[in-house]
Amino acid sequence: MRNHVLRCPNNPNKRQKVGSSSTIDGNINSPSYGRFDQELFQEELVKMFVEVELPFRFVEHVAFRRYSNALQPRFKIPSRYTISRNIVTLWNAKQIYLKDFLSQHCQRVCLTTDAWTSPQNQNYMCLTGHFIDNYWNLHKRILNFRQVISHTGEAMAKFVESCLHEWGLSRVLTLTVDNATSNDTGVQHLKKRLLSWNNSVLKGDYTHMRCCAHILNLIVSSGLKEIDNSVLRIRAAVKYIRLSPSRFMKFKECVESQKIEYKGHICLDVETRWNSTYLMLDAAFKHKIAFDELEFYDTKYSNELGKGIGLPSYEDWEYVKSILPFLSIFYEATLRISGNSYVTSNIYMLEVVGIWNGINHLLKSNATSSATYKMAEKMRKKYEKYWGEPNKFNILLLIVVVLDPRYKMSYMNWAIDQLFDPEKTNDGWVLKSRLDTSLKLLFDEYKSQNGGAENDKQQTYVDVPNYKHDPYGRNKFLQTTGLTSLNKSELQKYLEEELGETTLNILDWWKMNSCRFPILSNITRELLAMPVSTVASESAFSTGGRVFDPYRSSLSQQKVEALICTQDWLKDTHSPSLLDYDFEELQYVDQELVSEQDDDQNIISLS
Repeated sequence: MRNHVLRCPNNPNKRQKVGSSSTIDGNINSPSYGRFDQELFQEELVKMFVEVELPFRFVEHVAFRRYSNALQPRFKIPSRYTISRNIVTLWNAKQIYLKDFLSQHCQRVCLTTDAWTSPQNQNYMCLTGHFIDNYWNLHKRILNFRQVISHTGEAMAKFVESCLHEWGLSRVLTLTVDNATSNDTGVQHLKKRLLSWNNSVLKGDYTHMRCCAHILNLIVSSGLKEIDNSVLRIRAAVKYIRLSPSRFMKFKECVESQKIEYKGHICLDVETRWNSTYLMLDAAFKHKIAFDELEFYDTKYSNELGKGIGLPSYEDWEYVKSILPFLSIFYEATLRISGNSYVTSNIYMLEVVGIWNGINHLLKSNATSSATYKMAEKMRKKYEKYWGEPNKFNILLLIVVVLDPRYKMSYMNWAIDQLFDPEKTNDGWVLKSRLDTSLKLLFDEYKSQNGGAENDKQQTYVDVPNYKHDPYGRNKFLQTTGLTSLNKSELQKYLEEELGETTLNILDWWKMNSCRFPILSNITRELLAMPVSTVASESAFSTGGRVFDPYRSSLSQQKVEALICTQDWLKDTHSPSLLDYDFEELQYVDQELVSEQDDDQNIISLS
């Protein structure tokens, strides 16, 4: 093969003979270069413009042309108009490929949608699809990003319906939206449409999925409405330091003199974003001794704050110390449920239980002050508004925890008892009954879709009097002792197995055990794809904000959608196949997106 490669005239990488006109000075005729392909170069240029969000005019800049000519003199640089047309062409090609991929790998799709107003006061809606493919890899795709007339529920329903028709998707499991009242109307309209297509699960009763991150935002915001003066004094101190570079440098000198090991800087919060307040208090508390030192180091600091609300006192820092662990529960929960590169539906109920336990712990703690008690009490009331009654839970979010081999039904029964004290109320029993009934109905529904048989090997053994059929009395023994495992369904066998290890990867576990539990694996594959927040759709608005900068405000609706959708799809096509997922890269991308999401999610970047 080596000899053939060396003498083959069609080898594009064949080294030329010594004495030829080629050199190794960067010329394309150098032996280290392959065959020049104008179309390939132009396609990669288009991808770069999409992924880096470059303005089309950049291609005509003299610096770019000089750089391109140095790399490849034979490459004909396209105009901005050609780049614009090629982006739409690339979008159409990727759309065809993705549509085919969805038809082969997507059973039921889970959707998220949200609305956004551009800097040009134009209304846009984003629809994102979530599914797990045949190889048990989680996928998130922005399907459409289009201009709409309004943000009403009717407009949302028509937008989603038209997009589903376009993609050929009629099997929808859930639609995740925020808690706006208009969305209730839109989801009801979509539910009726899905029922007419005869593709709903459990009669479509659980199609509506409320954004968990938005609920957490409402709960914490209610508790921080009447914020203590301690927080106001610390905020004033941080604002003083961040007001000018000279003041900040003096504070840094205090940090260095006190040898504070924490490397982060203090940051001023946005008063309407609760978790920015948490980040400010957390960073300020770690610099507590630096603030005390600044009081002696900078007399202007003492005089200016002394005339106003006052300097942070020892009691102020103690108050902050008491509420930081409580606020961190909500902050970390918001981060966990906002991920896109890992499944989140199976941790929804875990976070609900953890938050409820945290609120109760603060209410019952002897060290709780009157201010923190009032804060926790307000949070408890808002919590009960969304999760205080059995009928307010989406039962699919309970079922998916049961289908997590680390928890199963035993954990869910225990968790329900934590939420609803069986000695005080009957709500826990009601929710357990709903869970058990819905799980069996869902299993039977998927069982009928699979032909009505779970496994050909599962046969019903009966006590046959004839000695030849049971010479050793095995069947009779199984019946009398209750060990009739061969008569049990997949669901029964799964629930009776021991709990899995806490470190297992749930997607890998079901991939390995899908042959043992074919019906349950189909259910789990769809339920695990459910997103519990609208972060996936809202992150597209960060891209939209960059696309609609002052220099690109005249872009047409088609080009805007082409840019945003194609950029999202190209993130997962750097490898040869969509199936070759780079999860580490996607987790890094998710961290970038989470730091840029809008006010509803209240997660900001420390940078």
